[in-house]
Amino acid sequence: MRLCVCLVLLSFILCASADVPFLTRSAHFIRDAAGGAWDMLRAYRDMREANYKGADKYFHARGNYDAAQRGPGGAWAAKVISDAREGWQSSVSGRGAEDTRADQEANLWGRSGRDPNHFRPKGLPSKY
Repeated sequence: MRLCVCLVLLSFILCASADVPFLTRSAHFIRDAAGGAWDMLRAYRDMREANYKGADKYFHARGNYDAAQRGPGGAWAAKVISDAREGWQSSVSGRGAEDTRADQEANLWGRSGRDPNHFRPKGLPSKY
């Protein structure tokens, strides 16, 4: 925790001494990344709440799509979160390489701006 606080303070100091356009771009990237992480969390929570068979790929695509719509920071956050989750899932959960490959395909589909409803299963409540 102390390391995180120190890194944040150091970032503020460095940004304060930098030129304004760089500061603005950095602030937008950080804001977009935080929003993208929130979008990914919201999609994950919705997936858990829906508990609907066959909807996994839809929620992967939707979370990545929503995050990427925020801009480069959101797309970066979606990629980092997706890759970390799939890395953990493939090594710990034992679901297999085929499931990981399919999840990553849905992740990339959403991040590239394509319609996540492509993966939407029939009967999934319209709430999602």
